[in-house]
This record gives sequence, structure tokens and C-alpha cells, in this order.
Amino acid sequence: MSSTLQPSGEALLPLARAAAEAIMAVYGTAFSARTKADRSPVTDADEAAEAVILRGLATLTPDIPVVAEEQVARGHAPQIEGEQFWLVDPLDGTREFIDRNGEFTVNIALVRQGIPVLGVVLAPATGDAWLGAVGIGAWRFNGVKDTKGQTIRARRVPAVAPMVLISRNHRDAQIDGWLKQQVMPQTCTVGSSLKFCRIAEGAADLYPRFASISEWDTAAGQAVLEAAGGGVLTWDGERIGAPLRYGKVAFRNPGFLARGAP
Repeated sequence: MSSTLQPSGEALLPLARAAAEAIMAVYGTAFSARTKADRSPVTDADEAAEAVILRGLATLTPDIPVVAEEQVARGHAPQIEGEQFWLVDPLDGTREFIDRNGEFTVNIALVRQGIPVLGVVLAPATGDAWLGAVGIGAWRFNGVKDTKGQTIRARRVPAVAPMVLISRNHRDAQIDGWLKQQVMPQTCTVGSSLKFCRIAEGAADLYPRFASISEWDTAAGQAVLEAAGGGVLTWDGERIGAPLRYGKVAFRNPGFLARGAP
């Protein structure tokens, strides 16, 4: 891992691992899920991981506000009028966590002037992690004992037979229609923000999404993917627009296309 990362970048990985420990402590129990106002599920693991991350960020960068999913769900959203803020999804893929399929992640991103410039995505079930700093580089860490990481790079998207990643819980008729327009696409179903990481490490090419999604679901993955040479662009299924930006009203993203290198 590059020594040019800021101290906050170096600290993100151990912080994400601490949150993962809190998640896995719940994973092995007979936990139950509750339903939030937006009808999405939440568990004790979401809340325990978020508490770990909030404490860590308060120590690491006390002057930078934190927008965290469960706090926002409870009506606590900080003012982010300054140039930077943290975006946190303590447990992305709560449905995957409930199903115990291992495809859930910890996500922490630093947003500066609307751009996710630093992010970590960690899969608690395996200990694998992906760290990206835009303009510096991206790394994959294999398991909890890997402290150095391996540099990763998104591959160029092929015109024929691209590997397309589909959300495990959000496949719909629009996605199926778009797939029919592609040339011999290969598909793979993957949960949570792991899709961004697969593209960032050159194992896949595209991740299309039409439905709106919260900013904390994508910021860390976008930071990793952009640091690896890929991109996350607004789109409507036909026209590709500008890169996703953050700090919007209600912290909501439109549809987007995550892709490998152009």
C-alpha cells in the first residue's frame, strides 16, 4: 500500500476491520431483523458496526461531519456545507447478512467537494478488503492478516462478451431488456458493494442499475473503482452522463452504470 496515503487513509482499513468484528459477533447468533420506516431491514449488527465507525472517525477526524445510514434513518443528518464529509454504510447488504450468504460489506468513504476521494469496502465474512484513493491507487487485501495489499486495476471493457454484474435483490425487467441489447453478455449475480470491487480488480466489466439508491451504498465502492481506473456514471439505460456526485438532497443517487476502464 502506498505510503503517500494521508493518515486517515491508513486508518480506514483497521477501522473497517473493527466494524467487521462487531458484525461477525452478531452473525453467529440467532439475531432478528427489524423494519425501518423506508421498509428496509436493520439488525443489531448494522447498529453495532456504525457505533464502532462513528467512534473511530470522531477520533480520527473530529472536525469532519459524518453521514451514516442508521443515524440518518433516526433523523440525525449533519450539516455538510463544508468541503468534505464522511459517508458510512456500516453494513451494506443487510438482506445478504440475514440470508447468511456472506455477500455483505462495511463501507466508509471520504467525500470532498462532491467527489468520493477515499474509500474502503470490507467483506466481514472473508476479511477481504478493497481500499482506493483517487489519484493515488487502489489495493485488494486478502483476509485479515494481509496488511500490505496488492495493487489492482480495472480492465478495459470489451465490446463483446462483457462480464455484467447484477444485483442479487434488484434485478428487474429494465435490466433484462438492457442485457438483450448487449453482445453476448456474461452475467453474474453479486450482493452489496462487492460489485464495484470486482470491476476494480479486473474480474468484471459492468454493473448497471436503474433504480434510485442511497449515496452511502455507492460512495466507497466508487472511490475504489475510480482509483482503479474505472468509473461510475449517471445514465438512463441509453445516455451515459457525468460521474456520480455526492451531498445531494436526501442523499439519493439516480440510476448509474459502473464500468471498467474506458
